[in-house]
Amino acid sequence: MDNPKKTVLHGWHVEQGANMASFGNYDMPLWYKTGAKAEHLAVIQAAGIFDTSHMAVVAVRGQGARELLQLCLCKDLRTCVGKEKTPLVAGRCVYGVFLDDDGTVIDDAILYQLQAESFMVVVNAGMGGVVAGHLQKHASSPDVVINDLTDKVGKMDIQGPLAAAILQKVLVDPGGVFHQLPYFSFKGGFGTFATDCPQTLVDGTPVLVSRTGYTGEFGFELFVAIDRLLPLWLMLLEAGRESGLLACGLAARDSLRAGAVLPLSHQDIGAWPFLHNPWQFALAWNDGRTGFTKDFIGAAALLKTSWRKYTLAFAGFDPRKINAGEGNWVTNEAGEPIGTILTCTTDMAIGRVDGVIVSVADNKDFPAKGLCCGFVLLDRNCAPGERVVLTDGKRKIAVEIRADIRPNRTARRPMDKMLA
Repeated sequence: MDNPKKTVLHGWHVEQGANMASFGNYDMPLWYKTGAKAEHLAVIQAAGIFDTSHMAVVAVRGQGARELLQLCLCKDLRTCVGKEKTPLVAGRCVYGVFLDDDGTVIDDAILYQLQAESFMVVVNAGMGGVVAGHLQKHASSPDVVINDLTDKVGKMDIQGPLAAAILQKVLVDPGGVFHQLPYFSFKGGFGTFATDCPQTLVDGTPVLVSRTGYTGEFGFELFVAIDRLLPLWLMLLEAGRESGLLACGLAARDSLRAGAVLPLSHQDIGAWPFLHNPWQFALAWNDGRTGFTKDFIGAAALLKTSWRKYTLAFAGFDPRKINAGEGNWVTNEAGEPIGTILTCTTDMAIGRVDGVIVSVADNKDFPAKGLCCGFVLLDRNCAPGERVVLTDGKRKIAVEIRADIRPNRTARRPMDKMLA
């Protein structure tokens, strides 16, 4: 590894004996001594914290900022909030994708509206400069100011059913933070990301609390000034010490995301048109899916593309897996090659009972052994329930195409039920 970057929590990870590896040019923990299985299960049954400060933050401010993001993000900011399809407003955030002119993915992102013309864009590690450059390229107003704040913002996530119960111990006003905080909303702010709803930690640190996350489970993303990240990390570990809170690495992130049918950027979405995948909700489709409700960068290419490959989720029948990579591929049951493996991991919280996938989330005594799961890129569409085969040329593992994988996910559950 040539001079990998380090987050401010790197020393803590190493001191804890974490298994470290390069990711996005950062030296990041894959798992700690507890192991990836325990970390995965902690997020399903208690809570886990993730160092996500390797992710990048881009600030977009000034008159014309909203119009620029409406042009560049594939979600329609006029209709992107909730079932009622209301506009993005201060205190709400939205998941979307930045596309190139040819409809291929630059990166996925969460866009936060802080104030009328002040936005925070969170993208993946190493993508801050790329996304900032993309926005600058398409900015038509000299009044829009775009700043790549890579490595200048502290970010971590706490995820799992006990996340709010633990987080409330380190907030000055937990009632005020959690009141009317629906999924994909946030409160607080700090530094240049100020809002009209400031919130602080018990040590006086300004914090932005976002009810979003990495895993498909109930929880929060937390943003603070970069020099306040380690104190927050240590406070939460102490607050959750008796609740089963575990620090989690990238392996648990991958397995949790795959089980929740969430993509890994540049692995499950990337250098191919953003079509024929499970994440069409990120596009500004009209009700009939005959076109888009707005024009955006990449829209024309998507509407006229001849792309005929399909990204599909799958789940196996036991924990065995065949990793993505050169030399591994997908066949139909007759053995004919039909595609490639994008992601293959094991969701350790699920198993099958009479063919039905069951999660430990609502069945704590269920002896789940785990199921392999992930995404494949196929030459043709397959219906849910259809079987395909993952192979490395020696081993063959039959898996089932799925519309969903891990049942009873908690991300959208009402706050009062998670605090009860």
